[in-house]
Amino acid sequence: MARSAVGRTTANPNWTIAATMLASSLAFIDGSVTNVALPAIGKDLGGSASDLPWAINAYLLPLSALLLIGGALGDHYGRRRVLIVGVALFTLASIGCALASSLAALLASRGLQGIGAALLLPNSLGILGSAFAGEARGRAVGTWAAAGAIASAVGPPFGGWLIDTVGWRSIFYLNVPVALGAIFIFLRYVAETERSEGTLDWRGAALATGGLGLLTWALTSWSTRHEISALVGTTIAAGVALLVLFVLNERHLRDRAMMPLALFASKAFVGLTVLTFLLYGALGGLLMLLPYLLIVGGGYTPTEAGLALLPFSIVIGVTSRLTGRLTGTIGPKWPLTIGPIVTGVGFALLMRADPQASYWTSVLPGMAVVALGMAGAVAPLTTAVLASVDERHSGTASGFNSAISRTGGLIATALAGAVISQAGAQLVGAFQAAALVSAVFALAAGLTAFVTLGNEQRGLEKQTDPADARRG
Repeated sequence: MARSAVGRTTANPNWTIAATMLASSLAFIDGSVTNVALPAIGKDLGGSASDLPWAINAYLLPLSALLLIGGALGDHYGRRRVLIVGVALFTLASIGCALASSLAALLASRGLQGIGAALLLPNSLGILGSAFAGEARGRAVGTWAAAGAIASAVGPPFGGWLIDTVGWRSIFYLNVPVALGAIFIFLRYVAETERSEGTLDWRGAALATGGLGLLTWALTSWSTRHEISALVGTTIAAGVALLVLFVLNERHLRDRAMMPLALFASKAFVGLTVLTFLLYGALGGLLMLLPYLLIVGGGYTPTEAGLALLPFSIVIGVTSRLTGRLTGTIGPKWPLTIGPIVTGVGFALLMRADPQASYWTSVLPGMAVVALGMAGAVAPLTTAVLASVDERHSGTASGFNSAISRTGGLIATALAGAVISQAGAQLVGAFQAAALVSAVFALAAGLTAFVTLGNEQRGLEKQTDPADARRG
């Protein structure tokens, strides 16, 4: 039995970490592998350049929109129970993707995958947050982040090899054994978490989901068609209006809200939210565009494009546990300041990327520096978010932060349609412009951490209650 820094215990700490790693790796593997499969999917199912971003966004849209309610459901009904439902739904949807006979059928199954991921991701982190604390939490989250990075590392090259040898449908069958293993471990070794009292904020959930969904659809439509029609403009306005109503609803419900606004009384929590949006927005677009650039612009095979991403995930996988432990010692400020700034330097180096030139000189240097910077930020960011709220809201806070990160990546992916629609030299130029934008976003994320986070370590040693945030 492991005992945390503040006396919290968990009966099966190693199995708890293993189960959450397996569950969350489903989302990590699927996201990275599908990026490599886009050209093959488009060729087989007849998707055009304007259709291909939807193969990503059909998954990211419900994932981003529902992560908040996914975390709240776990807090209310039990995180293990909700997570298992999410894993099961994700698995069934993966089989649907593999069997899809048309692009429409694939997009529908991808949407179901997004719903399943919205249930499993925040609750996997919520379970870690309730099982560990202090330095033990930093190590656990570091291990979790490392596993996610390793899964992301294995996904593209192995998935690319499967695409080349078996076909793109086989990548979705990869999820089945992983999901079954995760469900078995959760049922056998992981205890259910305590449930929060009161009723769920269904109105807030509907407003947040509707607002994010409408904005994402509008941005994707605009980026692929290069025009703002009356329908797109109206949809953007409606999405913004729903999000404003969501904020007003949460303010009215106070502590009964799905996302209590008292949490935002903390400058650190606000800073972590802004940092997450900027950093993952910068990262999401580039990780989607780079494989596409190499395959379409450089003639890479899916396997080669997958291997091109390997340094990114290897560096994060090797160092995340170390940075998680370091954060438990020195606090999150400096890792979350230096990491994004280094990431921004890496994006700036990717402005030199040329799919016709040598990978070793035009792509690898930028990828390596981006990986080094993200390795310094992933585990500290997750640890800091879990430590910024009281245990009752750890699932909700995890869901909110995951929603922010996925929303940043979702918007970047939606706007990436403007790059994918180009060809030849225009494709390379559009990618390099996107790399510049990503560099600016990453540098802004690092500056946000420097301004909003304190030097103290105590935020990692104890939980912050919303009432304390209001008093501060």
